[in-house]
Amino acid sequence: MSPQATAGRCTVYLVDDHAVFRAGVTAELASSEAIEVLGGAGTVSEAVAGIVAETPDVVLLDVHMPDGGGPAVLRGVQDAMGGEAPRFLALSVSDAAEDVISVIRGGARGYVTKTISGDELAEAIGRIAEGDAVFSPRLAGFVLDAFAGQPPAPAEASAAAGGPAAGALVAQDPEVESLTPREKEVLRFLARGYTYKEIAEELFISVKTVETHASNVLRKTQQSNRHALSRWAASRRLD
Repeated sequence: MSPQATAGRCTVYLVDDHAVFRAGVTAELASSEAIEVLGGAGTVSEAVAGIVAETPDVVLLDVHMPDGGGPAVLRGVQDAMGGEAPRFLALSVSDAAEDVISVIRGGARGYVTKTISGDELAEAIGRIAEGDAVFSPRLAGFVLDAFAGQPPAPAEASAAAGGPAAGALVAQDPEVESLTPREKEVLRFLARGYTYKEIAEELFISVKTVETHASNVLRKTQQSNRHALSRWAASRRLD
């Protein structure tokens, strides 16, 4: 644990490719006397350079970003800092098993979803700084299964996660496997009847980006429209 954390004040660096979201989290954490946000970054290269320069106690890390996302940040910081690397807490809109497992295997100490409240996030940061592991409800099971050598168990929609089902992706389905993690997230929302605007708000991306992902999903699944896609998703328990 760093001197700052030991003294009761934890320093934090925020990595997320959405500047508005970074500003919102920084504002939320500003009310906590126990936490100081040192800075933030929106790309992998900026994040690695910033973390190495600022040496925070804890890094809040988004999973899906350009140029390799959270796992790439983890690798870059660990390569640069080795045993002096800070502790990482993933903060993501995704509650998909593959995302949780990838960042935990990469070295993160915990994983929470972006529906977490400001007070809960501050508490999670403090626990990570003290060496604990922290997970949103249902996500810990993915990690236990993965490190026990078992395939991740499907998870149903969690009220705490605040979104569509995290787990019921059908492994070995070529059409499902052709989708990127972000496309799978968009698919779940589409299958549940969310509008493009609602999906954009949930995922902190633009409506245009949602439209692009939706078009890719329709093309890869060979469905002609959203109604057909919903039936397709339901038949594979993806809704």
